[in-house]
Amino acid sequence: MAKTQLGARVDEDVAELARKRAADLGLSVGDYLARLVQDDASGLRARAVDAAARFLAEHQGVFDEAEHGEPMPGGERAA
Repeated sequence: MAKTQLGARVDEDVAELARKRAADLGLSVGDYLARLVQDDASGLRARAVDAAARFLAEHQGVFDEAEHGEPMPGGERAA
């Protein structure tokens, strides 16, 4: 596939974060950005965020108990 060069200006802290995250994943910054755009365009990112929100909503009591020592309704216990 042919490559096209893009130019974008971002704050230095954003650029450094992109460099570090790309390195963590073993990707070039260009490949990392391409992955982000593809995930966003395919809806993958939105589905992941929605799934995380549903999980947190369903299990909020467990997190509250673990953080604050508050008992959960029904006598359930955090793992």
